[in-house]
Amino acid sequence: MTNYRCFHIAAVLAAGLSFGIAIPGQAQSDAAGRCQALAQTDFSGVTDAPTQVTSTSFLVASNSDVASCLVEGYVTPTVGFKVHLPAQNWNGKFIKRGCGAYCGTTGGTAEGVWWDCTNHVNDGYACVVSDMGHRSTIGDAKWAYNNLQLKIDFAYRATHVATVAGKAITEAFYGNAPQRSYFMGCSTGGRQGMVEAQRFPWDFDGIIAGAPAINETGAGMRLVWTTAGNLDENRQQILTADKVLLLYNAALSKCDAYDGTEDGIIDDPRSCNFDPGVLRCAAGNSNDCLTEGQVAVARNIYSGPHTPDGKPLYTGGAMPGSELDWVGNYISMNGEPGRYYFMIGDMFRYMGFLPDPGPSWRPEDFDFGEDYKRLGMMEGLYSGSNPDLRKFRDAGGKLLVYHGWADSSAIPLNTIDYYELATKTMGGAEATKEFFRLFMIPGMSHCSGGLGAYAIDYLSHMEDWVEAGKTPDMMMGYHPKEQTDRFGTDFPLDPDMIEFSRSVYPYSAPISKGD
Repeated sequence: MTNYRCFHIAAVLAAGLSFGIAIPGQAQSDAAGRCQALAQTDFSGVTDAPTQVTSTSFLVASNSDVASCLVEGYVTPTVGFKVHLPAQNWNGKFIKRGCGAYCGTTGGTAEGVWWDCTNHVNDGYACVVSDMGHRSTIGDAKWAYNNLQLKIDFAYRATHVATVAGKAITEAFYGNAPQRSYFMGCSTGGRQGMVEAQRFPWDFDGIIAGAPAINETGAGMRLVWTTAGNLDENRQQILTADKVLLLYNAALSKCDAYDGTEDGIIDDPRSCNFDPGVLRCAAGNSNDCLTEGQVAVARNIYSGPHTPDGKPLYTGGAMPGSELDWVGNYISMNGEPGRYYFMIGDMFRYMGFLPDPGPSWRPEDFDFGEDYKRLGMMEGLYSGSNPDLRKFRDAGGKLLVYHGWADSSAIPLNTIDYYELATKTMGGAEATKEFFRLFMIPGMSHCSGGLGAYAIDYLSHMEDWVEAGKTPDMMMGYHPKEQTDRFGTDFPLDPDMIEFSRSVYPYSAPISKGD
């Protein structure tokens, strides 16, 4: 992350001289003045989004980053935001970045999160990020305890009002409204994008939604099933991290070649009819097999939650080929529950039920025979699952959704289920693909990373679609030699960074499973 030299407006020119920074004449001086003026501008009359600017700072150009105006503020009552405005060479476009997990911060890698405006500002975009209405770590939900307003903000309001406020501030700074507006986010950010298309279809010309948590409480229920279901009566893990590699290798051995190429990646795991029972120990326990209990846990992870009498409660579970992603998420290295056990526990303590059960609730308390019936109370706020996209389509909007097949955090089959339902609702595949495309990325983990060609320039494809009518019939994916930041990959990539590349095509109909 580049370290900006940040100065308050009153000192910017003097600071530029004292630090020897070149300030390119009148244009930058004018931008600094306009930035300062935003602090005194009354945005309280912004429709549906009464806004207060709390500070402005001018970020002087460095060797790698353009000069920009940073505006901080909030929309009543507590939706915090940062708007980043390039001082020169604005491209006339606006972009809203989505956040992740429970959000709670206005972003930037300096704050330990990955949603960041730096690359967008360098490319000429006005960019806004929101904390979704509260301050927290990305992994805790205590802010929501018995606070319906904060839940509404997190569910749908904060994304919309931060967008409205960001556009108003952008227009005040440049004297012109943005000509094009885009949204880009993954995970919770993906759900934000889906909610925008469904509830506020006029906010954006193009929406990029990655690995969307379309069904917030349903996704949480699956993680409870996966993590709490791996604990014995002493709260020790049944399926341990050392056995996960056995599962991965066995699934790969069975299914890797189904696509005609043995490359360490299962291209479409729907074709993989893998049963972890093939690893069952003949007797006792050893390092190269699974106990009966471990086989049962693995089967449950692949299948997803169901009632005690076997009724499925969600659109499946983790896919074959995702096993390496289980370690850390579902299963820890030290015998304690995986990190999602604690994170998803907070969801149901403070967000998932009404009323909130509070701090004493544990994931083991979830009753899969009854509690799933209670989730509709809050899911009505959070849901991004409405397949009726007519208003978004008729407004000229374009929707690009992507999901990694090896994602163990947000399950790929849930996104496919939504796309197929939307396709039926919107008049069939031909009609739907005119404005909505889904890309499933082989070997990609949650939002990015993994063994596949996961680095893809989604925004350029979206710009071509919206601005030039060029539909994304194929995208090129790259696997960097070194893991890159999940949302910070800067395009075009340095060819020396790339280990391999492959073409990725829009989702097609389900295929039958192999033997």
